[in-house]
Amino acid sequence: MSAVLDEARATTRQVARTFALACRILPRDVRDDVYLLYLMFRTLDDLVDEGRVDAPDRIDAVVAWAVGDEEVLTPETTILSDLATRHELPRDALLDFCAGMSEDLDGVVYESEADVDRYCYRVAGTVGIVMSAVLGVSDPARARPAAAALGMAMQRTNILRDIDEDVERGRVYFARSTLDRFGSLAPGSREALLRDQIARADALYDQGIAGIRELRRGRRAIAAAADMYRELLRQLEAEGYGSRPGRAIVPRSRKLRLAARAAWRA
Repeated sequence: MSAVLDEARATTRQVARTFALACRILPRDVRDDVYLLYLMFRTLDDLVDEGRVDAPDRIDAVVAWAVGDEEVLTPETTILSDLATRHELPRDALLDFCAGMSEDLDGVVYESEADVDRYCYRVAGTVGIVMSAVLGVSDPARARPAAAALGMAMQRTNILRDIDEDVERGRVYFARSTLDRFGSLAPGSREALLRDQIARADALYDQGIAGIRELRRGRRAIAAAADMYRELLRQLEAEGYGSRPGRAIVPRSRKLRLAARAAWRA
């Protein structure tokens, strides 16, 4: 696992810079496990995004691991088996994550906001749930919905940040009913749509952040990650709600200030 852990650390720092900043203030005894968990989820997500031919088999291997079938050795199941020696992983959440990956492979169209919420839960709310299990929680009944909400908020933020990239790839993660109501995704025509979607994401952040107190470890890191990621919504607002194409980017200096403030508050 030593080489895998090196890869996990490097991957987090290279492709998840905001999350990597938050990871620096995780307790040492759990930090590496969080890196491993991130690598597992990120690898599957990248396989799907890149349309790799082995993506379905790698997803199926995680499904088999989660339901206790004969284990198929893949990089992902190797990480899960290692983590399971130290943590009680919620296997139902892993199954739901795999269902979300399959939705992406199938190019599912989302008719309603409920459909988008289901997708966001599957591909990101589940990550929050598994992450909270690794960090430990005081009351699972309260912690699980909050962890799911925070993951969903971050996924809705991703959708808003990546509109142009997703359209170029032929993917639309907005509900048809919402697009019918607010109009096109063209730059300069998104303000009403983004105002609606930002409000939905903010409501999920409120729910998720309120549950951070249920974590036994890592409260400061998760609070910092939530505040830094939420700031993308404020950046979208400041830039005119998608009046120009491209990604919204929060400067690193502002991220660091937000992280420090959130860590102190937590």
